[in-house]
Amino acid sequence: MRSDDKGRVAPRKTVIQASTSELLKCLGMFLHSRCHRLRDFQAGDAVMWLRTVDRSLLLQGWQDVAFINPANVVFVYMLVRELVDGERIARPQDLQAVVLTCLYLSYSYMGNEISYPLKPFLVEDSKDKFWDRCLLIVDRLSFNMLRINSEPGFFTEVFTELKACGTVESPPPAPPHPAPAPPHALTAA
Repeated sequence: MRSDDKGRVAPRKTVIQASTSELLKCLGMFLHSRCHRLRDFQAGDAVMWLRTVDRSLLLQGWQDVAFINPANVVFVYMLVRELVDGERIARPQDLQAVVLTCLYLSYSYMGNEISYPLKPFLVEDSKDKFWDRCLLIVDRLSFNMLRINSEPGFFTEVFTELKACGTVESPPPAPPHPAPAPPHALTAA
């Protein structure tokens, strides 16, 4: 603790910081850990999904500056951590659909524009599934979407949690059943 010129003790402020790239890596590691059953998904895939949408919107003139920054990655993480159920996601495309829906709502809530085109955020053919996910997210998480911008302590809590996802890469939990033998092992007898 520090003291001011009158001898009063001032509370110490904790400064937390991380680069956009670092937080994106942490988000990717979180998703990789949460969705450990997805064999064809790597942490870098999620980073690529987010950066591709951001770049696309920049090139199309929908935004003047990149949306992906530390505060917005924290916002995306706040949504993703509540919605991604690793046990229910069967394919990387399903995960991408959820992540990009969260990104769309992040743009809608935190972005500088009134609206954004849907196409860069769509993975599947059904717009109805996309809008159903949007409504689910708004219904379940609108309180936290407001809270993260009004309560610095809540933002710090979510930021710290995200950053911790990149500090220790623990192995994903073992699958409940042994993995099937590779095809060549079946014919080797």
